[in-house]
Amino acid sequence: MDLILWRHAEAEEAQAGMADLERALTAKGQKQARRMGQWLDSQLPDSCRILSSPALRTLQTAEALGRKFKIHSDLAPGADPSDILKAANWPANKDTVLVVGHQPTLGQAASLLLTGDDLEWDIRKASAWWFAQRVPGDAMSVYLKAVMAADLVVK
Repeated sequence: MDLILWRHAEAEEAQAGMADLERALTAKGQKQARRMGQWLDSQLPDSCRILSSPALRTLQTAEALGRKFKIHSDLAPGADPSDILKAANWPANKDTVLVVGHQPTLGQAASLLLTGDDLEWDIRKASAWWFAQRVPGDAMSVYLKAVMAADLVVK
């Protein structure tokens, strides 16, 4: 199984009376999401399952990929890193899964995958961390296959 953790692109700051889930991408964030979405689309298999947090900023980020995706409430801001792994059916899923989500949960999930500990790792906005397994279904054979930032994607 391959698991890709994609942090949403740059979003507007919360305004008075605005719910966190309603924060939209900025113009810069929209550009970041498009660039990373194009790169991911060129790399992902057609069978990739895409899961997104219900927050507007993650939905807009996922839409930039141009593929169908499923909204998963367990990926909302404040989720536990184990919720991400459970939603992706890690490590048993046979398909590649892309999760569009939030900090600090994505960074914690990344550290859990590589170290077994829930550490405070930072995944930059609009960046994707791609994990794979040497032995399918074996969580102990995980490795970091790629890390890509939107500003590294060739235009």
